[in-house]
Amino acid sequence: MSVTKETMTIREMCDAFQVTPRTLRFYEAKELLFPIRDGQKRLFTHRDRGRLKLILRGKRFGFSLEEIRQLLDLYNMGDAQLTQLERTFEVAQDRLRDMEQQRDELNEAIEELKEQMGWGEKMIASLKVKQKAAE
Repeated sequence: MSVTKETMTIREMCDAFQVTPRTLRFYEAKELLFPIRDGQKRLFTHRDRGRLKLILRGKRFGFSLEEIRQLLDLYNMGDAQLTQLERTFEVAQDRLRDMEQQRDELNEAIEELKEQMGWGEKMIASLKVKQKAAE
C-alpha cells in the first residue's frame, strides 16, 4: 500500500488499519468518515485515513465516539487547529484522570484479593492438617 495513494478501497483500508468493513461502515454512519461514493464502491481519501487513525487512537484511549466526532469536527475552525488541540488536551486530561483512578481501584482490588487468597490458602492448609489428624 502506498501512503501517497490518492484514494483507497474499503479492502485496502481494512488491511492498512486492521479493521473490518463493518467498522468502516459504522464510522461512516456515525459521520466520522466521509468516503467518496462511486456507485456501490467507497473510496477513502487521505483525510479519511488521517481521521481513522485518530478515531482508532481515541478509542484505544477510551474516548467515546461522540467525543471523537466532536474533536474531529473542530479541525476546520480556521485557527490552525488551536481549538481542536486545546479541546483534545482537555478531554485527554479528563480521560487520564479516569484511567489513573481505575488503575488505583484495580490495584487496590488486586491487593485485597491477594490478601483473601492468602487467608484462604492458610484455611485450606489448616483444614487439611485437621483432616489428616482425624484419619
